[in-house]
Amino acid sequence: MTALFKNYVYSDGLISNRIRTQFLSEEDIIPWAPFFENSEAIRFLGISALKLSSKEEISAHMIGKQLDRYASKRFGLQKLLLKDTNTFIGLCGLLLQELDGEHVIEIGYHLFPAHWGNGYATEAAALFEVYAFDQLNCPFVVSVIDKENHRSQSVALRNGFEIEKETTWMEGEQVYIYKKQNTHSSSEM
Repeated sequence: MTALFKNYVYSDGLISNRIRTQFLSEEDIIPWAPFFENSEAIRFLGISALKLSSKEEISAHMIGKQLDRYASKRFGLQKLLLKDTNTFIGLCGLLLQELDGEHVIEIGYHLFPAHWGNGYATEAAALFEVYAFDQLNCPFVVSVIDKENHRSQSVALRNGFEIEKETTWMEGEQVYIYKKQNTHSSSEM
């Protein structure tokens, strides 16, 4: 999979107007665990299929998955921090995914519900879109979004993504594939 990129680079420390990013670590397991207390926040994550009994176990699983992604050069979600207060507000990042037999770069995001409605998800997703286009020269990026997840669909639309298609994802969930072309791309990944 790493052959997709001539020079794989994935950096943290990305900065937007209000947000900065940081790679996750095992120290983030406990601070991220409260995210899994909100049924609306986790509604589209397939958490029940994991058969884990506590929010800390779920958090450890999710963060461990990101650490594995970093180590295997498959990108991964990063911690989102408010620049002014250093408040941990959620996760966002690039994810190397296989979609219909093709490797694609997805932009994924999850915010603590207390930070919904402030434009942070839109701002963070745009930050990683710029990184994918400018640093990685990706010809396009996608977001895989459950058909019922209207909040995430709104984020994608605000950032200029368009529905490319509808498909069945992982655990049989019906999703839209939102896609945005890099209008400045000079080559394939």
